[in-house]
Amino acid sequence: MARNDTAVFDVPMEKRTPVFASDLLVRPAVAADLGAVADIYAHYATETLVTFDEKPRSPAEWTRILEDRGDRGLPFLVAELAGSVVGYAYASPWRPKPAYRHTAEDTVYLAPGHTGRGLGAALLDALLTQSAAAGVHRMIAVMADTGDGTSLALHRRFGFTEAGRLTAVGHKHGQWIDTVLMQRALNER
Repeated sequence: MARNDTAVFDVPMEKRTPVFASDLLVRPAVAADLGAVADIYAHYATETLVTFDEKPRSPAEWTRILEDRGDRGLPFLVAELAGSVVGYAYASPWRPKPAYRHTAEDTVYLAPGHTGRGLGAALLDALLTQSAAAGVHRMIAVMADTGDGTSLALHRRFGFTEAGRLTAVGHKHGQWIDTVLMQRALNER
């Protein structure tokens, strides 16, 4: 049976609490954050179509990702509310070949129940700023087209434009899934 990605997040607008800048801390991730990051991602890997991973990542994988971003000078950020990590974002190398070294791919995930409050925008804004400072020339977004459109809208709001679509490239929970490719210039040097 196919799973509905939006059902988990069907929180009526009147029950969503907006996040104010003084309530939110977007900061670099540290090893102590990786348990919360792993929990957030595990939900998406096992319950939704938004990632093509089908199993949660191990703690060792998350440690490797954090260390790799640090070694490359790329940001790995968390959003913290009331002392709890409720989202994360990081930049990854787009492709391994050397000529792609100035292009990165973004990743942004929020804990269930924390969507629709401006956290994704705060994370993406900080990620783009810090990626530009790290020398990233182009940011690529690769999103599963689940029919929800929230991620697409968020990226459009930050100046991303659609660069292409790959049809039926993923198969998960009994469904074929397209991916949408978007891109945005960060540095025009």
